[in-house]
Amino acid sequence: MELLNYRYESRDALEFSKSLSPDSVKLIITSPPYNIGKEYESRRSIDEYISGLLPALEEFVRILAPDGSLCWQTGNYVDNGEIYPLDIYFYPYFKRLGLHLRNRIVWHFGHGLHCSKRFSGRYETILWFTKSDEYTFNLDDVRIPSKYPGKRYFKGEKKGQVSGNPKGKNPEDVWEMTVERLVDDWDAQVWEIPNVKSNHPEKVEHPCQFPVELAERCVLALTNENDIVYDPFAGVGSSLIAALKNGRRAYGTDLEQTYIDIGLGRLQKLAQDALITRPIYQKIWTPKPTDKVAQIPEEWRRAE
Repeated sequence: MELLNYRYESRDALEFSKSLSPDSVKLIITSPPYNIGKEYESRRSIDEYISGLLPALEEFVRILAPDGSLCWQTGNYVDNGEIYPLDIYFYPYFKRLGLHLRNRIVWHFGHGLHCSKRFSGRYETILWFTKSDEYTFNLDDVRIPSKYPGKRYFKGEKKGQVSGNPKGKNPEDVWEMTVERLVDDWDAQVWEIPNVKSNHPEKVEHPCQFPVELAERCVLALTNENDIVYDPFAGVGSSLIAALKNGRRAYGTDLEQTYIDIGLGRLQKLAQDALITRPIYQKIWTPKPTDKVAQIPEEWRRAE
């Protein structure tokens, strides 16, 4: 496939943003470092961590188009076993910069690190902000199948008419990434997107890689073709892939050249139609009773 213009550089996000024109980027979507001591970050106090990002936040708002959106995907900062929910810390700063929160999206997934002194964390959040009250929102591009497409109004002027939309329903604000649900079971108001672990088809060498599908839904809903999508902390390029495969322009920056190189390799495969990504809206694999991982280990049986 032919890729539209993109810039993907090993560069500081603040420096790169200053080089962009005001109001030029339609969507900023990113997952900033969580300050949890990964190999690409220096662990600091929560106050130092937030204050260090503030100059970049100001630039992100400057370059955001009047009808543009910012999707800020975060998890938790943990200090001595105590949880600091990063989205709550960031929210007031974005508000002071004049942004409007449209949704706090909960991304729930079924796999992750196991904890022994608290419940194991299985969700992160996406704060979706807009720069103004006039913003792009292509709901029809991200509708999901209705569980009851034949449901009808039971009273009023529309009594007897089909109540739903033939294109599907609004996916709502909780996106669930578990292995138990099927894609047409939306009774619990969820989206299904697995996190990228060792058996995920997109997995490469990055400790906090998020799935292309997660970015793709935001790209489809919040931008139009040829719009610019920018990921300031792009890692291995999942957001760029989501943008380019859907006819958008893409900018990405990251300080780690190793991740840039991996991402550029992924983009080359995308251009050759050789990149493997998990298709959007695909059903999630559920282990069969006969699968080895779904069976009780023999050691546990003997212990009984």
